[in-house]
Amino acid sequence: MRNAGEEAGVEGRDRLVLGLGNPGQRYLDTRHNLGFRVVGELARRLGARPPRLECNALVAPVGGVVLAMPQTYMNRSGHAARCLVERRGFEAQDILVVYDEVHLPLGRLRLRPQGSPGGHRGMESVIHSLRTSEVARLRLGVAPGDDRGVGDLVEYVLESFREDERDEVESMVVRAADAAECWLQEGAEAAMGRFNG
Repeated sequence: MRNAGEEAGVEGRDRLVLGLGNPGQRYLDTRHNLGFRVVGELARRLGARPPRLECNALVAPVGGVVLAMPQTYMNRSGHAARCLVERRGFEAQDILVVYDEVHLPLGRLRLRPQGSPGGHRGMESVIHSLRTSEVARLRLGVAPGDDRGVGDLVEYVLESFREDERDEVESMVVRAADAAECWLQEGAEAAMGRFNG
């Protein structure tokens, strides 16, 4: 159900962009928090007001778009997603989940309209809580661009980016926000054609 007075999004429907990450200062600059960074960039571009706590997520409605960052840990992100869906009446096709992807090279984007979680615990939680895999997702590559490998996966995604990665990361966050805006305005097919690869 939409809140009274809110504008409808593209095609008359409100949209939810859900950035995944971990709350707290300790995780602010880690690979696992790229979803938060993209939502922050979207909030800046769209002129969103400061977020408020709703459904255990920081939520900033702007026009027909709701930007949200769950304040649970990554593997419990689905609880906020389900609460927002139940409270605001989003359909699965009106949701874009943005998160880091260790199976893509640093800087690479991959948008899909649906699919499996691919081992990402945050996306697993969202799919489980919403009881559907037909949720669009924008994955941001964080795998190293050299032969180092990731070693222990949990440690790797909870590390900060290296100095020599930061320019690429900043560029990726900007392009990911561009891709999310394209999804909002033109849909998944257009965003996939323009930003995948």
